[in-house]
Amino acid sequence: MVVNKNRIYKYIFFLIISLMTIFNGGNSNLIIQINFIIISFFFLFLNREKNYQAQMKTIFFNNKISIYFYFLFIIFIIFQTIPLPLEWIKVLSPEKYNFLNKLNFNGTLATISLNSSNSFFSLLNYVSLFLFLIIFKSLFRKTTDIFKFYYFIVSLGALTSSIAIYLFLIGNPDFWILTNSGYKQAATGFFINRTVFSCFLVLCFFCGIEYLKLIDDQSRDTTRNFFKKIYVRIFILLITIGIITSFSRLGNFLFISLIAIQIAQSLFTNNKKNKLFLWTLILIVIFDVLILGFYFGSEKLFQRYLFLKNDINQYIPLINDQSLSRGNLSKFAVNEIKNFIFFGYGGGGFEYLLKINYKPLSVNFASHAHSDLIEFIGEYGVIGSLLIFLSILFTCIKNNIFFILKNIFLFYFLFLILIFDFSLHIPIIQFLLIILFSIKYKKYENIIT
Repeated sequence: MVVNKNRIYKYIFFLIISLMTIFNGGNSNLIIQINFIIISFFFLFLNREKNYQAQMKTIFFNNKISIYFYFLFIIFIIFQTIPLPLEWIKVLSPEKYNFLNKLNFNGTLATISLNSSNSFFSLLNYVSLFLFLIIFKSLFRKTTDIFKFYYFIVSLGALTSSIAIYLFLIGNPDFWILTNSGYKQAATGFFINRTVFSCFLVLCFFCGIEYLKLIDDQSRDTTRNFFKKIYVRIFILLITIGIITSFSRLGNFLFISLIAIQIAQSLFTNNKKNKLFLWTLILIVIFDVLILGFYFGSEKLFQRYLFLKNDINQYIPLINDQSLSRGNLSKFAVNEIKNFIFFGYGGGGFEYLLKINYKPLSVNFASHAHSDLIEFIGEYGVIGSLLIFLSILFTCIKNNIFFILKNIFLFYFLFLILIFDFSLHIPIIQFLLIILFSIKYKKYENIIT
């Protein structure tokens, strides 16, 4: 009976991830609110059972320092969103006080955040992220559970990729919740941004690679495993096509980087099973370069990997260039950090700043700084950024995850999207990344899946 319950709870967890994926990775205030309600009820429901309650208490006890700093970060966001006397605003956020004066603000109370509504939903999202991780660690305790999670994510990525490829081939029509009018020449699927879509698929591809790499070492050879490995290889090929047809330079660069890292690791490992895994990777590269290169054209194929050249050039804006290029957006975001150095301008406040400083804006404009790191520091200032950094640092130290090969790529993935993109603002990317970081394998645990 306990096993059946646990299985049902895992299915509910998978359903929540699936719904987030379908609705643009959970990237809207409405979906964030719905997700928070579902996750909160699910957390409270699991907490009623003594087994899961004990697991959660153990997680809290083992990570109390990092959780303490994370709670301080949540309190800091609340502080940004509550109305404060104008005298306090004048001291804590002089730039916000100047904005209020220019707008002839007559009230006596104001928030530090430039957009308290968006900051509130950011708060809900960060609480959901915390609950999401606690629930995952409570439900997926064994290595068998981790393999089930990997299998689900890679199959979800394959399904999402298949739908995206089909829509791409028929011209990306707009219907129901899908609005692909901005990307008629690229696959985006359920997502409205091709780079976010490709980053999501890279994480799904990563799960498939981890599954294939570890399943032979940590499980017995069974007919069921044999067919599962075939299915995962098919899923990986479908995900590969999705990443390629997204034509996202960052996504494709991360994709080929992951393969290169895994090939390098396999070459230096004297293990016959790893050699089979190596051949799988080589076949994926051949499939990518030869078949899809021939279909889409060699010029377009190699343009996907000019990420560093093309994107770095965009971060070196011309002196007289006043357009909203990525370089100018990042430069603008850096300058605004100086104006909101300690307490930030609140989650979701960048778009508000952009509207104030660039008038008139066209219909299409970026609501993010195209550099998650710069925008995050601007949103939460030195104080908020320090709190979340300490929370992550103590988590990494406690769990000793710095030099695990799996996490080396994840750190690499995190570094690139923090510097060059805004994909980390998308809830599904946040949730998957933090879960993958948290996974640790138990050595010498022989399992049957």
